[in-house]
Amino acid sequence: MKKVILMSLVTTTVIMASGYKIPEQSVNSVALSGADVANTHGADAAYSNPANMAFMEDGQYMEGTFTYINLTPVKFEGTVRGAQADANSKTENFLLPSLHYVSNAYGDFRFGASLTVPAGLTKRWQEGGPSQTIAEEFSLKVIEVNPVVSYKILDNLSIAAGVRMVYSEGIIKSSGTTVVAAGPIYQTISRDMEGDSLEFGYNLAIAYKPMKELSLALTYRSEVDLKEDGTAKLSASDAFAITDGVARPIMTNGATYDGGAGVTVPLPAVLSLATAYTFNEETTVEFVYERTGWSSYEALDFTGYAPALTGVLKVAYDDPKNRNWKDTNTFRLGVTHEFNKKWVGMAGYAYDESPSPKSTVSFELPESNANIFSLGARYSYNDDLSIGIAGLYDKKDKLDVAQTGPTGNQLNGTFSNAAAYLLSIGVGYKF
Repeated sequence: MKKVILMSLVTTTVIMASGYKIPEQSVNSVALSGADVANTHGADAAYSNPANMAFMEDGQYMEGTFTYINLTPVKFEGTVRGAQADANSKTENFLLPSLHYVSNAYGDFRFGASLTVPAGLTKRWQEGGPSQTIAEEFSLKVIEVNPVVSYKILDNLSIAAGVRMVYSEGIIKSSGTTVVAAGPIYQTISRDMEGDSLEFGYNLAIAYKPMKELSLALTYRSEVDLKEDGTAKLSASDAFAITDGVARPIMTNGATYDGGAGVTVPLPAVLSLATAYTFNEETTVEFVYERTGWSSYEALDFTGYAPALTGVLKVAYDDPKNRNWKDTNTFRLGVTHEFNKKWVGMAGYAYDESPSPKSTVSFELPESNANIFSLGARYSYNDDLSIGIAGLYDKKDKLDVAQTGPTGNQLNGTFSNAAAYLLSIGVGYKF
């Protein structure tokens, strides 16, 4: 099977902050804007905090969820290397499944597993011009299987550990005309890549209940280096100038490449600290602080081309592209209220920082800080069966960029209208 080197696509694949992250992997998580780490007692605990499995009532738990995601078209108004480059990305729609399971207790041990789609999505620019030259299409699917085990150390203290098995596949396409020398002199370049990868990591969790009303939790998902190797198809036309609106050849220096390539991109570590307090046995308020280790992502650097790339193909697709991302903070607040034995209502808010400095932002990933709002409800049909629905709105800040220097895309303008809408429906069952 062909594996492809997905330069910026891999970046999109592993976003664990901002709009391309999908931390919400259950109805409760969507309803609470991801503030479901300390106060989680259903099958989705296997994913959000497996240490809490130790405190669940005996029995087996399962939950299946479908989440619909809509990404609004991102609008760019401005220039690239001094040329006007206004463009709009396409609207994107997805339907993502998740499945969680928690076993019976075996003494002080308990087992669980989750099947999720934790990251990935698509960004497509079809307006022509620089946006299409840089990022005509970046599409990605990511599936994670995460078996876990918990151990109850004390009646109010438990730990858990699990293995992350992350499979990804995607497509990257771009095509367009770029300036290669003063004059100006142009060349038309294109790339067409597709492939997959399978990598492994781990996750850890601790849950502590110093009193009945108070829950404390810590979870950690390890960094996973995505070591991609495979093939890529690249091409560049002969150089030409444009006079009187007509393209005129300057030199015969076109090139093609169809062969091996490789790149390593980090999927960063994520640390979450959470506390939840229940008032009057009805209303639980949870706060989550989340730290994502994006500073390990310094540059995109392709390797393994054989024969080595030269000319415009080397500059466009081989030379390292600085990213210099920073570690990010996310702050999550969730409120859960039990109206009665049948109905539970939930609401959430989160503030999510972008890891990308403005100096390295590009069309492949125009990320900015976000405010997230959510609502949801769960109805218990009986003691064993429940049905839930939740909605979430992720609103990105407007992003102004003013890039200078001899290298890079040199974007000067504004990205706006970026947002995501989520609608989740799930069924939980205890047996």
